[in-house]
Amino acid sequence: MKVSQLQKEEYHTFYQTYIDKAGDLDLLEGLEFGFKETLELFESIPNEVYDYAYAEGKWTIKELLQHIIDTERVFAYRALCFARKERAVLPGFNEDDYADCSFANRRTKDDLLEEYVNVRKSTISLFRSFSDDMLFQNGVASDVKITVRAIGFILVGHEKHHCMVVAERYL
Repeated sequence: MKVSQLQKEEYHTFYQTYIDKAGDLDLLEGLEFGFKETLELFESIPNEVYDYAYAEGKWTIKELLQHIIDTERVFAYRALCFARKERAVLPGFNEDDYADCSFANRRTKDDLLEEYVNVRKSTISLFRSFSDDMLFQNGVASDVKITVRAIGFILVGHEKHHCMVVAERYL
């Protein structure tokens, strides 16, 4: 399933930026390709640069990587819930509150990368387990209706978005 096959009613316009950045790969290819590229990018950054923020009030690279991890966990949970036909409305999350409470800056580069690898492998396994019917299931999170497959493409584009930010503003 490719991003070009998504219908506009499968996600809220808020996510359009991430959908657009996902590219037109198959969903699993996008998750796997993004995994490889993201890991290469973050592995190439010297340890001492991980504590750098490009401006006052902006996240450090450690906090940005933790944000990618946290967002992936939240969205993978949403995908799991909706694939299993959960009808409860799932809450949103405030990314800045999560960053403030993550204590990412106390962690090492290696520790964060290990967590990223584990989370992405888990996400790939989860999406690999979904049938086509499950990918078309939908639910409500953050007060908007969204399908499981749209969540997958949002994860691909969200990760790519933040890697572009790292390359353009941090390095």
